[in-house]
Amino acid sequence: MCRLQNAEWRYGVSGGYKILIVEDDPMIALSLQKHLRSRGYETRCVQDFRNVMEEFDMFEPQVVLLNIVLPFRNGYQWCAEIRKVSQTPVLLTAASSDKMNREKAFQAGGNDFIVKPFDMDVLTAKIQALLRRTYDLAERANFLEHKGALLNLSDSTFVYEGHRVDLGRNDFLIIRALMENKGFVVTREALIAELWESDDYVDENTLTVNVTRLRRKLESVGLFHFIRTKKGVGYLIE
Repeated sequence: MCRLQNAEWRYGVSGGYKILIVEDDPMIALSLQKHLRSRGYETRCVQDFRNVMEEFDMFEPQVVLLNIVLPFRNGYQWCAEIRKVSQTPVLLTAASSDKMNREKAFQAGGNDFIVKPFDMDVLTAKIQALLRRTYDLAERANFLEHKGALLNLSDSTFVYEGHRVDLGRNDFLIIRALMENKGFVVTREALIAELWESDDYVDENTLTVNVTRLRRKLESVGLFHFIRTKKGVGYLIE
């Protein structure tokens, strides 16, 4: 019987979610674990690559981060095994962006694909997107709030001191990503992945235009310097 793992739901994207890391390079695994824990996720790294399913069943993750090249059995095979018993989202990783790798990943039941070496914030953005799509996060945590500004995730409205800001699609995606990660810098690469979901998108000027337009909308209701720029890196809400 297929199942979808549940969690103790708390405010925000990361709270209460468990991520199983299936990565045989110990340095990469530890780096992933450190980064994801810093963002509030509970993580576990698989130790026994002969018995990945046992660790999956014991940990009951909400997302599986699964490398394709593994000892004994590859990631495609383990993804197919997971699909026999669960619809838990699987994000596959590979050292090559070869079209065949992507096709096989999705054929095996994978939900998304990312190429090494990857930007950690792009990875985080992909995980957040999987969580939202899979667990209807917008219905469970309807609002994000910061310094009197309120973002309604159900209808994409933004209100500050009684003034409503009309948000376009990209405006909403940018402000949501920043408010979900307030206190952390969200890289330009992560925002591009959030907005266009393409590893090949190269025109960063378009992102700059989008952020500038959003800032003007926020300033129109008295929210100045709400979005800060980390020069050469990305943006944050402090």
